Amino acid sequence: MSKKKQTGKGRRNREKIIRFIFFGVALASITTLFLIALFLFAEGIPIFKVVSVSDFVFGKYWYPTDDPAAFGIFPLIIASIAVTLVSSVISIPLGVLTALYLAEGASARVREWVKPIVELLAALPSVVIGFFGMVIVAPVLQEILDIPTGLNLFNASLMLAFMSIPTICSLSEDAIFGVPVELKEASLALGATHWETIARVIFPASISGICTAVILGMSRAMGETMVVLMVAGGAAMIPTSLFDPVRPMPASIAAEMAEAPFHGDHYYALFATAIVLFLFTLAFNVIAEQISNRYRQVGAATL
Repeated sequence: MSKKKQTGKGRRNREKIIRFIFFGVALASITTLFLIALFLFAEGIPIFKVVSVSDFVFGKYWYPTDDPAAFGIFPLIIASIAVTLVSSVISIPLGVLTALYLAEGASARVREWVKPIVELLAALPSVVIGFFGMVIVAPVLQEILDIPTGLNLFNASLMLAFMSIPTICSLSEDAIFGVPVELKEASLALGATHWETIARVIFPASISGICTAVILGMSRAMGETMVVLMVAGGAAMIPTSLFDPVRPMPASIAAEMAEAPFHGDHYYALFATAIVLFLFTLAFNVIAEQISNRYRQVGAATL
């Protein structure tokens, strides 16, 4: 066998090995997700022998230690949705506009200073952000707004927005930088201004990556535990205003799991709550992925 054929065969063997390794890593990730979901369902489904699915999901009272106990997680679901939406209203415009400024408006010197500061926010532990919201922000809100407590939905949303902004900003900036420079130069050559180029060329071309950044930022807000446990107020009630105390699903699971009797109704109810959170997050990501794909197609058609 010639040396050239041996080299080609060795290269093909290496490619097969690398492909097998990548397949194994992908399979391990899928298997891990499947095992987590299997464990959640195995530990959570027994609660439905005590309470129906509709009463569990749409029940308005969560008193798992009373006699008789009430296992209604509707206030927890509403709280999770509310803090996610309010934090998104704050974090998405700030994150995306900051990314646009850093990528297209800021000088190199300003970018060197601002970008590390933004990324440093992502490195802050969630307990530190929660402690800041509980000790600093809560008393300020209580005094300025004259409300009974500063530990409420708005405070939790504000802290979650601080946590989401670095993720949205960094990934959106990468998406904007990923737009081919030829598109920008062609737009400027045709007489468009810098901001017209951003609005009509750069932003549509990077919209798919920006949507991905928004998805990841909102997903972090949805699943965050420590911040909402510390600053949301901990009241399992349906909020009627931004300044009502709430208890999202992750906070309820974290606060009560250590006190729930093993394999008791309370224990099963917390795992069933985790199932709802898992399904909710899964559905949210599927819908968001569809929106991202649609914008990707719209952006390609625009260009």
